[in-house]
Amino acid sequence: MNDRVQLVLASGSPRRLALLNQAGIEPDRLMPADVDETPERGELPRRLALRLAQEKGELVASRCREADMPALVLSADTVVAVGRRVLPKPELQDEAEACLRLLSGRAHRVFTGVCVVSPKGRVRTRLVETRLRFKRLSHDDITSYLACGEWRGKAGGYAIQGIAGSFVVKLTGSYTSVVGLPLAETIALLGGEGYPIRAGWVEKAA
Repeated sequence: MNDRVQLVLASGSPRRLALLNQAGIEPDRLMPADVDETPERGELPRRLALRLAQEKGELVASRCREADMPALVLSADTVVAVGRRVLPKPELQDEAEACLRLLSGRAHRVFTGVCVVSPKGRVRTRLVETRLRFKRLSHDDITSYLACGEWRGKAGGYAIQGIAGSFVVKLTGSYTSVVGLPLAETIALLGGEGYPIRAGWVEKAA
């Protein structure tokens, strides 16, 4: 890959950045993409996650081209669903409480779409599905979790890497995908575009 090409993460999520750093990758720039995340009528959760990831990636790639900045753009979007129902990313406590009560004692799925846009505009995507089950949440579980505030802005009203990790009794699939970025699939996409995915490993070990 040309040295002038930068890796741009189309997200302001500290979780996604931390996951990339965990894999020894440091983006050159962070460029959050604000897109309308409202599901289209009849849109399934898996399609929503993939569509939003691609829209974010293409939006930021367009901005990079306008700035005459060759860039490899990485974007992602995570959707939590119970059946065909997409759960929100709540900003209000009442919304978060409704999510937790719905998830209590039952299975749900987390879909994360990942998109990589090359400097020439080539788009590659992956969709990762993870199945989880929550324990039955008590009134105190829900009340205390709402009070801690870590649910705010999180898909489904919870953050598995935080306190809500103690709610999960079963997980089948990718843990990092539930956090916000499936690392194995992301690394494969970046490597497929010629990004030097192992370049930072020696520095990380040192």
